[in-house]
Amino acid sequence: MTLKLFDTHTHFDVPDFDQDREQLAYAAKQAGVEGLVLIGFLQQRFQDLIQIQHFLNHLDHAPRSYLAPGLHPFYIEKHQPDHLQDLEQVLKTEDCVAIGEIGLDTFLKAHKQPDIFQKQKDYFSAQIELAQQFDKPVLLHIRKSHAEVLKLLKAQRFKQGGIAHAFGGGVEEAKALIKLGFKLGITGQITNPNARKLHQVVQSVGAEHLVLETDCPDMTPLCCQSSTEQRTRNTPVNLPYVLAGLAESLNMDQSILAEQLWRNTQQALRLS
Repeated sequence: MTLKLFDTHTHFDVPDFDQDREQLAYAAKQAGVEGLVLIGFLQQRFQDLIQIQHFLNHLDHAPRSYLAPGLHPFYIEKHQPDHLQDLEQVLKTEDCVAIGEIGLDTFLKAHKQPDIFQKQKDYFSAQIELAQQFDKPVLLHIRKSHAEVLKLLKAQRFKQGGIAHAFGGGVEEAKALIKLGFKLGITGQITNPNARKLHQVVQSVGAEHLVLETDCPDMTPLCCQSSTEQRTRNTPVNLPYVLAGLAESLNMDQSILAEQLWRNTQQALRLS
């Protein structure tokens, strides 16, 4: 029996998939993936993002594809003020399910510099305002900056909720985000027994606050990696492995868990 799954975070529009996107879309649908979100990160990719979403939605027997354009904090050096206007234009002209992926990232030393970090905060704030204006949930990218993200969301009284993508924080941060109306996005990392912090988080908060994602082409589940040295391309077809890893961590029946996660996704993205 194929379970109904939703991939809440993909970069299925990137060139990694130009050779076989159509075949992979059919294979994903066969594996039970009924819906997927295409996530934005750079203004220069917006047109490709939109085009590929339209292309996927014209295919029969492929997952339904949803748009979430945004300006990613990791690429902060590339963002210009007019890119925010372009984002607003996409929100006006296309059917977008959310704004993403947006947030703060101080993983690189360069991004901790006060002026760069301030620019990240400015772009995050501006996109939170757009989400409020268009009444859209947001897909959060948070790396080594949970406290600052929470502070900013509270300061702007953000009520639209969304998904904290590829959640990597601790239990307290998870609970704080849940309190603000967010679900936590769980990737193939859950298939790694050594990801103890993540297992602790999902077991502490429970299934009702979680959603699935591949974050393809990254975050390949352990079982799907063909080598330890080379990065193996992740695809939406691998989503059932994420479900299996999560079911094992929560000690839950896969079909009961899949139904709960489907409901959570509909709620987070307001699709129901």
